[in-house]
Amino acid sequence: QVQLMESGGGLVQYGGSLRLSCAASGATLDHHAIGWFRQAPGKEREGVSCINMSDGIRYYADSVKGRFTISRDNAQNTVYLQMNNLKPEDTAVYYCASAYGICTVQTAQAIRPRDLSDFASWGRGTQVTVSS
Repeated sequence: QVQLMESGGGLVQYGGSLRLSCAASGATLDHHAIGWFRQAPGKEREGVSCINMSDGIRYYADSVKGRFTISRDNAQNTVYLQMNNLKPEDTAVYYCASAYGICTVQTAQAIRPRDLSDFASWGRGTQVTVSS
C-alpha cells in the first residue's frame, strides 16, 4: 500500500508562489497516477492536476492552467506541484493521491479524468492560504 505525505503549504500573498511536495513510501510509483486535489471550506474536493508516473503526461484543471506545474522525480518517489501567481480562491487544503494506472479513462464518448474514488491512497493534506 502506498503511503503519501504532503508538505510545502503555507501562507502567501496574492501573486506569490509555493511548491508542494508529495513523498511516497511503501511502494514505487512508476505505474501510478498521482493527482493533486484541493478542498476549500464548505466546498467539494476537486481535482487540480495529475501526472502519469510512467510517461510524465500531465493534466490540469482549467482554473490552474498556466499557473500550476506538476512534475515528478521517479528516483525520489516524489511529485511536486509548483504554484505561481496564487489567488485567494486557491486557498484550500491540498491533498495528493495515487491510483494504479494513468490519470485518465477512455469512455465511449471521450477521454476523461479519473474519478476521485479511483484514487486509493491519500495523504493527510497541507494547508495553502492566499491573502488578498
